[in-house]
Amino acid sequence: MSNERTLTKADFDQMLTLGDVARYHAKERPDAVALTFEGRDTSYAAFNRNTNKVANALLAAGVKAGERVAYVGKNSDLYFELLFGAAKMGAVTLPIGWRLAPAEMAYIIQDGLGSLLFVGPEVVDQVEAALAELDNPPKIILMEDDGPDGFVGWRDAQSDSDPGIQISADDVALQLYTSGTTGRPKGAMLSHDNLLGGRREAADTDLPWNQWGPDDVSLVAMPVGHIGGTGWGIVGLFNGAKGVVAREFDPFKVLDFIEQDSISKMFMVPAALQIVVRQPNARKVDYSRLKYILYGASPIPLDLLRECMGVFGCGFCQQYGMTETCGTIVYLPPEDHDPAGNQRMRATGIPMPGVEIRIEDDEGNVLPPHTVGEVVTRSRANMKGYWNLDEATQNTIADDGWLHTGDAGYLDEDGYLYIHDRVKDMIISGGENIYPAEVENAVYGHPDVAEVAIIGVPDEKWGEAVKAVVALKPGAAADADSILKFARDRIAAFKAPKSVEFIEALPRNASGKILKKDLRAPYWQGKDRGVN
Repeated sequence: MSNERTLTKADFDQMLTLGDVARYHAKERPDAVALTFEGRDTSYAAFNRNTNKVANALLAAGVKAGERVAYVGKNSDLYFELLFGAAKMGAVTLPIGWRLAPAEMAYIIQDGLGSLLFVGPEVVDQVEAALAELDNPPKIILMEDDGPDGFVGWRDAQSDSDPGIQISADDVALQLYTSGTTGRPKGAMLSHDNLLGGRREAADTDLPWNQWGPDDVSLVAMPVGHIGGTGWGIVGLFNGAKGVVAREFDPFKVLDFIEQDSISKMFMVPAALQIVVRQPNARKVDYSRLKYILYGASPIPLDLLRECMGVFGCGFCQQYGMTETCGTIVYLPPEDHDPAGNQRMRATGIPMPGVEIRIEDDEGNVLPPHTVGEVVTRSRANMKGYWNLDEATQNTIADDGWLHTGDAGYLDEDGYLYIHDRVKDMIISGGENIYPAEVENAVYGHPDVAEVAIIGVPDEKWGEAVKAVVALKPGAAADADSILKFARDRIAAFKAPKSVEFIEALPRNASGKILKKDLRAPYWQGKDRGVN
């Protein structure tokens, strides 16, 4: 069987679960490289064997189907072995962002109720601080420890035979945490079919940027604690491509990967692309193998697009989606990326195959073209729900399957989606989702703060920056540095405010709700939309 045949629809139909992906490519392309990480190549045959060992090791440890196993660490090929191995025996992988503060890690670890925690070498101290806050901490397995209790020793103590457990495509495989509107993160439960079903539908259509060949090489550089990292890694493996896993985003190393590993496709947020393209040696790299750059989390400024098109010389495709939709549900095709600028460059794009998009008002009425309302979507990629949060799930997903994104936008007469603002107060900074409630909870404890509102303001580098608008207690001095440090000690640095504005009192409506749009308005004046 030729390598090309691995990319037909019939072949994709054999991959209904993550475990099936490993089994299928091990059979069809056993010697092809599945993952490469810091000089270590793992073939598809070895990947399948290793994931069998992981599944058997989890079973030997007493992990049950449906139980969560957590991972805290930077990117690694071993993480994908854990994810696919857990999927083979029915456990759910719960990756946690390594940049989170210990208290934030502790909440997610406790919420997941797992008995095992896999820890990367860079975050051991943070994890130990997090576990100190828990009454019943899970057992730790160190990912890069060479001893018998390290991940490889733990894995290799088991048989490489397939565990042979029946897994349904509707079973949850991945639980990713999103920032919470109430200040607590929520675990989005993503099934095998959520993650893979839409990919099979898209493989049937003529989308050149979405077509993969056996010689494609994918760069996995976004963090695996996000759908942009884990989801992109899954896409490459699903398509039988070689995945080059970067431990973390490093602009210098990205250029090395592109040239030395012949990267043909990669996904990045615009803020990361801007850093990469402005490296001194960016114009000396050989980009001849690079076919497409997919980007998401925020639109790409026209000047940056021109610069990137000139330097990289490849196709660009914008991706719009969210954790709750397994990532991409709308795309802006490469042909709509015009360095001269055009109307569609302001759009997020058109729906992926099998995805429905409509605009609703507050009463749920469907709105006509060019009328701003909330963006709602329905597809097989919509999550199963939030872990142990039935009310939050019901508030997000209607009985008929339509998911409320929290974004305000409109459709044009050709079905292109334009994001106008956010219904929720969420801020996106450098591709990271930040909910003001989390940050406000961190700032409120400062002894001088009477009340605080967190808003997003335009930022040339990161898209949006977090600003704290603070009303002080009587007699307190306006000490911005003290407030900023106080917040950084309690939440992840990327969530903490970058600046503070002091005002006499926060503006409120008749019912007492803070009018954040009024606070944001001066900073967004002159912008054609209220998000960057």
